[in-house]
Order: sequence, then C-alpha cells, then structure tokens
Amino acid sequence: MGLAALITQGEVRPEEVKEAANKAIEKVNGEVSAVIELWQDEHSNLQGPLYGVPMLVKDLGVSVSGRRNELGSRLAAGYVSAQDSVLTQKMRQAGLVLLGRTTTPELATSTTTEPSFNGGTRNPWNKRYSAGGSSGGSAAAVASGMVPAAHATDGGGSIRVPAAVNGLFGLKPSRGRISMGPEVDEVWSGLAVHGFVSRTVRDSAALLDAVQGNTPGDPFIIAAAHQTLRECAAQEPGKLKIGVMTHPLNGQRSELEVVAALEQTIGQLIALGHQVEEAAPDIGSWDAFVEMNTRFWASNTAAWIDALAAMMNRPINADTLEPANLALWRLGHELTAVDMIGAMHMRNAVTQKMGLFYQQYDMLLTPALPALPVELGRYNLHQGNLDGRGWMHHVFNQSPFTALANVCGTPAMSVPLGFSPTNHLPIGMQFLAGFNQEPVLLQLAGQLERACPWRDRKPAVWAGH
Repeated sequence: MGLAALITQGEVRPEEVKEAANKAIEKVNGEVSAVIELWQDEHSNLQGPLYGVPMLVKDLGVSVSGRRNELGSRLAAGYVSAQDSVLTQKMRQAGLVLLGRTTTPELATSTTTEPSFNGGTRNPWNKRYSAGGSSGGSAAAVASGMVPAAHATDGGGSIRVPAAVNGLFGLKPSRGRISMGPEVDEVWSGLAVHGFVSRTVRDSAALLDAVQGNTPGDPFIIAAAHQTLRECAAQEPGKLKIGVMTHPLNGQRSELEVVAALEQTIGQLIALGHQVEEAAPDIGSWDAFVEMNTRFWASNTAAWIDALAAMMNRPINADTLEPANLALWRLGHELTAVDMIGAMHMRNAVTQKMGLFYQQYDMLLTPALPALPVELGRYNLHQGNLDGRGWMHHVFNQSPFTALANVCGTPAMSVPLGFSPTNHLPIGMQFLAGFNQEPVLLQLAGQLERACPWRDRKPAVWAGH
C-alpha cells in the first residue's frame, strides 16, 4: 500500500517501481531460487487502487493467459494457460503488475519447495534450510525483498507454513472469499484457497479487499462487510477469549524453542488484555483425520495427473512424476466413490465440532509448526520408500497444526512473533477462527504488529543490502 500511495501521489513512476523489482529479483534470486520466470510485457489498470504495485504469482492454482503454468512438474513442463483465472482478472483490475512465476513443489503436495523439476528454494534467513511450502517460492521472494507481497495458495497450510519459516504474515481466507473460477469451483474438494504472503498486515488486508468476491457460477457467496478488511486491521479487537494448543494432536511434542515462542506470545496477548487458556479441540482420531485428508488429496491429485498426461501427451511414470505423486496417483485410483463419501462425512463431523469450539472461544492459538524447518534435502529423503498413505502421514507430521482450517473452510493466519537464536530462523504463531472471521483475525494481527513490530527485521539474503 505504501508503494501504491507513492505512485498515486506522483512521487515515483510505476516504471521505476517495476524496474526496481526486476533489479531486486536479479540481485538475490540466484541465492534463494524463488522466481522461475519473469514477464516483462505485463501492464496494469491505471484506475486500480494498487496501480503499479509489482506482484509475483505462484506457478500453480492461478492461470495467466499465454503464460506457462508448469506446477513444479516435469509432467506439465511447457504447459501454457489458455485463459486468465478470475483471480488474475481481479489482480489486474486492482492495478497490480504481474511480474512472473514463483516456485512450488510438484503439484503442491508437500510443505517444502524442493521439486525435481526446478530445484530447491532456499530460506533467505538461513540458506541451508527449507523455505517451506507449497508457496515457498512466493514467501522467499517476499522475505528477501524482491516484492512487497506475492500470490500463494493453501490446501493444507501452504500459505501459513512458508509465512512462518520466512518471517512473513500469511492469512488463509475462508473458503469462497476468493473465487477459484472459472476452470474449477473448488480445488482439492474445497480444501484449497487463494491468498497472499506479505511483510505487513495492512498489505495482506488491502490485497484481500482488492480481489475478494464471487462471480456467477461460484458455489459460495460471502456477503460484503460494512467496512474494508484494511479498516479492520487498523482497529482494536476488544478483549478476546483465545484457546491455546501447545502440542499437536498426533502425539508429538513441539520443540522447546517453539514452545518458548508460544509462551512469549501468550504473555503478549495477556498484556494486551486478552483471556488465554489451554483448550485443545476434539476432532476425533488423528489417524482418521489424516485418512480423510488423504482421500481428498489422492483422488484430486490422481484426476489432475490424468488430465495433465492427456493434455501434454506424456506417460505417467517416474520420468514425469516424483515418487510421492506417483504414489498418490496410484492410491487415488484405488479409492472408491464410497471412500469419498466417507471422507465428506468425516469432514462434516470435524467442521461441526470446530463450530462448537468457536462458540466457546474467539480463536485457537497454536504454533504454525511444531519444529523449525529442516535442512534442504532432508524432507524428501525417503519419499521413494513411502506409499500414498505413508507420504500423507509424513506431510501431516511435518505440519500437523495447519490442515484443520482447510478441512473446516475457515480462516487462519501465521504471524511472525518468534525467532530461533539457534538457527537464525523465524517462528510463526498460528491463529484460527470461525468462518468469515477474517475481520477479527486482522484486528488482532494489526494489534500484535503494533505491539511487536516485525517489518524492519531483515534476513541474511535481502535485496536492499
């Protein structure tokens, strides 16, 4: 928003902003491998509220007509989108300048961005470590100062995980706030949504204001609020009752540095006047929860792979897919319609239980991740030895806190409130709320940002050095 204001006031020309962003990408992208293609001939709407602000888009989930959309996969290599997605249209109408594509793990089925197709994306705070995923490229680009914000998607934590490990603010919106059309009504049976990662709460709120809303044929409608999300971010939230879950529901324990960051956050919340107490939600069996997600991921991934193979006239084998996605493809073809109905039933049961939870609490606070990110190369080390269900348990053990919001279709955010002195890596705190409660999440995020400002923290790899 600061850039948009400078452009509107005539203090800087949009061409200068675009040139500065391109120079920043050229300067630091070689160190983090976040951007895979630049588009030099993109222009924006002169009347848009974000006129001239540069934007990078994830190489998955959003289509830009005439541009490659390769999904981090050899199977989709060279694929060119035939039309703009609704989100692309809205970003352009808002005045954003689409500069290019950022990396993603193959088909977004991982929370680290290390695809065989174009290599691993490195964390700008410590290049030995993962930048998270699946929106790791977008997060590394923003964290290193290439652009102020970037497009991201989230089907199990893919906005919040990379936001957490890169020291950014990342809000996963409610299901239906941003259109997924026109090619699909829902992605991953409703688990996945569009969003952004940014360095400030204000910027994320302004971006959501600019692109939210539905189009004819969309399955969901979220009624327009009486005020903007950006206005909400500037307001105080009042006293909130916040439940806290320190350790994940899979039985593992959060690492000591993560627990320390959580306790520091709790202290800050209490100092701000909020009521905070331990309150782990009841979602039933953890194994059943993972199995439900496995059925959605595997069936949708299998259908996606089949469609890509047909479009690209390529075989489905180890030459075109990584072992994890081959395993999910096989599992997806083994599942039955009855299995999917069972998954839908389980999803409803979890959603209903969380609905009751949010009648008792305004929010649930958890660490975004139970541990610090792993070094590059470790996450995928054994994927060739895992079947589809084994891979899903691996992914969910890496990120056990985040998928709950995807299952319920509810908003959640990662806020950069902690830091590891051991590995010099940020630690994100996750706040989850009920459906359509982005306004109160942004109110709290804005309050925390004012109390514990993080914008001026810079990683080791920073375009402004």
